[in-house]
Amino acid sequence: MTSSSQEKHSDALVELVRELRQFTGLSASIFRAAAARMEMTVTDVQVLDILESLGPTTAGQLADLTGLTTGAITGMINRLEEAGFVNRERDPNDGRRVIVHLTRDKSAKEVGSIFTSLERSWNEIVSQYNNEQIAFLLEFLRNSNAVTRNEIVRLRESPSGNEGIYSAPLGELSSAQLVFPSGTVRLALHAGNIEGSLYQARFEGPVPEVKAKDGIVTIRYPRRLWMPSKLQRSSEVTLSTAIPWQIVIQGGASEITADLTGLNLVALEVKGGVSMVRLDLPIPVGIVPILISGGASDVVVRRPRGVAARAHLKGWASSFIFDDQTFSSVGNDVRLQSQGYEADAPHYDIEVASSASMVTITSI
Repeated sequence: MTSSSQEKHSDALVELVRELRQFTGLSASIFRAAAARMEMTVTDVQVLDILESLGPTTAGQLADLTGLTTGAITGMINRLEEAGFVNRERDPNDGRRVIVHLTRDKSAKEVGSIFTSLERSWNEIVSQYNNEQIAFLLEFLRNSNAVTRNEIVRLRESPSGNEGIYSAPLGELSSAQLVFPSGTVRLALHAGNIEGSLYQARFEGPVPEVKAKDGIVTIRYPRRLWMPSKLQRSSEVTLSTAIPWQIVIQGGASEITADLTGLNLVALEVKGGVSMVRLDLPIPVGIVPILISGGASDVVVRRPRGVAARAHLKGWASSFIFDDQTFSSVGNDVRLQSQGYEADAPHYDIEVASSASMVTITSI
């Protein structure tokens, strides 16, 4: 390609991107105009248009497509249902999900008429192209829509304002997993009722890469990152108590504290070497495995009073405390179980597969 051709190509790309941005802006403007015409909010009209084009949709999917929280979407659906535009019903294949439908008679009359003229004009434009050109345009628009959806998610998960809080919507998720693939200096975990959010996180020092996809929250620090002590990386993460969680912490840490009271914990794994671990566990729903491996200096695991536990020390410990029993310099496959332990009843199955100075497993 000659320099002149490259310049023309570059100019064409700039012009194309400009037109795409204008298309996005005009799309928002037409929703505002339609909302004013119908005396509704812009997002109300947007939701009705999504249901018109995609068909019956869950509240979580509507939240993803509009960039709103599930709490805001729920309030909007309540309003639209009271006005007779939509109705809700349980998904016959999954009773936990609610499907939102358009009420055809009213929506077709009031919403469809707004966009009929625009659709007619689009059809006239598209009719000027052959099948190959239409296929190209269709592929381009699908890719563009995918990019836009990803950008909506990225903007929602970025820190809000100056608070530096990362989060993601809970949506229709029925379970979730938190993964730290690489180490952090200090990690504090909490459980809470963070309405509409899957998790909330804030960081001090270097900010990690944070992703949330299909219920898997991944917080990844660069493996090799040196910073002055005053800027050492620290993470504080709150997990929603609305759904069950599996937690995997890899790569080691200086200090891990976890107050998981109220969480539906499915499993927890810490590996890679830790200086100090403090775990306050919730009441288990079933048999919950807890694994600590890779070396540790001080490990304390506390469970609610009356909750049974089985402990397996595969490594070595200079001091090992299990409820009211204390051992010194023990290891090499020590197995203990608490009073009231039943193999099939809910309990914690705790395994320490590494050497440690002190291991304490007790109830509070």
